[in-house]
Amino acid sequence: MKIYTKTGDKGLTSLYTGERVDKNSLRVQTYGAIDEIDSALGIARAFVEVEDVREKIFTLQKLLPRLMADFASLNREPIITADDVKNLEAEMDTLENELPPLKEFLIPGNSKGGAFLDLARTITRRAERLSCELAKSEPVHTSDKIFLNRLSDYCFLLMRREERK
Repeated sequence: MKIYTKTGDKGLTSLYTGERVDKNSLRVQTYGAIDEIDSALGIARAFVEVEDVREKIFTLQKLLPRLMADFASLNREPIITADDVKNLEAEMDTLENELPPLKEFLIPGNSKGGAFLDLARTITRRAERLSCELAKSEPVHTSDKIFLNRLSDYCFLLMRREERK
């Protein structure tokens, strides 16, 4: 099988559920931004020095294809569920309890891994903004929007954990 299909040469792409849409549609931009989050997390994972942070990133990366599939699908039940949100919140609560209280704004860049985690955080914020805009005109699962919102905070907590070493 060739890597190129030529099916997108005219500016259209297929959603996971088969519908053809413009490559610059908000739906495609949203799952494209989630793909960028995964790449930024992959770079972060390659550079983090704290082993449990590396493991948490890897676990998170395994969820992102499911989130992308939700945005690349129409008329399907969500793959990311309220349970996924609850699990992420539980991870966040544990991390936050292990970290000292935040007393000032943090400037990213104390470590390579931390800087890339912060990049993942900002890309997540963009994906969340795109999903909110998309939801004005097309169906978006509530669990996906909430997950994106929590994900940016989780990336921030992982950055704090990494840079605390």
